[in-house]
Amino acid sequence: MALYEHVFLARQDLAQAQVDALAEIATKIVEDHNGKVVKTESWGLRSLAYRIAKNRKAHYVMLEIDAPAGTVAELERQTQINEDVIRYMTVKVDAHEEGPSVMMRKGDRERRGRRDRDGGFEE
Repeated sequence: MALYEHVFLARQDLAQAQVDALAEIATKIVEDHNGKVVKTESWGLRSLAYRIAKNRKAHYVMLEIDAPAGTVAELERQTQINEDVIRYMTVKVDAHEEGPSVMMRKGDRERRGRRDRDGGFEE
């Protein structure tokens, strides 16, 4: 089976519980078609670079999938029908990342603070 990363953007007016339900629906579609969701990450409500269908923000969710191509085609078909999803993208990858994705690590860097030129922390 092939490895994929599936990212979808949900409307900004949805509650986090509704976004989690969308991720569960996607997981169920994959598992019903002989696939497996390795990891699910919710990146939260983030600003968009430009307006999409009158939305300035969107909830981002990423699924790491191990599944055959037919499963991914069905997932994309179901995602396209869902009116709560404003954009989606599926990419075939050689291997899944170990640990948190780059988007999750970005938040950790910002929380730790910035280093000044001498190597100490700014306050």
